[in-house]
Amino acid sequence: MSEMPQVAYKILTAPQMAELEAQAVFRGAPVDLADGFIHLSTEAQLAETVDKHFAGAEDLHIATVDLAVLGDAVKWEPSRGGQLFPHVYADLPLSAVLAYAPLRRDESGAIVLPVAS
Repeated sequence: MSEMPQVAYKILTAPQMAELEAQAVFRGAPVDLADGFIHLSTEAQLAETVDKHFAGAEDLHIATVDLAVLGDAVKWEPSRGGQLFPHVYADLPLSAVLAYAPLRRDESGAIVLPVAS
């Protein structure tokens, strides 16, 4: 099995981003709470996740998550098309977030990843 990425990405609505900033923890979106874990995507999976689950949504944000900080709470599990996705079986603390920014795309349509300042 190939090496798993050390970072993954969480797509958040503006109110969810505000919750993460204000409470220094994110407990999950409605889909996360229903499924029992927080859904993350790798860089390679991110655009498809945005296009599939957030089509037409505005004012979205991306948080870059350091998976090492979450340790054993991260489980790599098969999902869309059998791809392994990082799922977090815990709350997401702000201390595990390396960077975050509003979701935007460049001229080619590629998602611009947040950069730590």
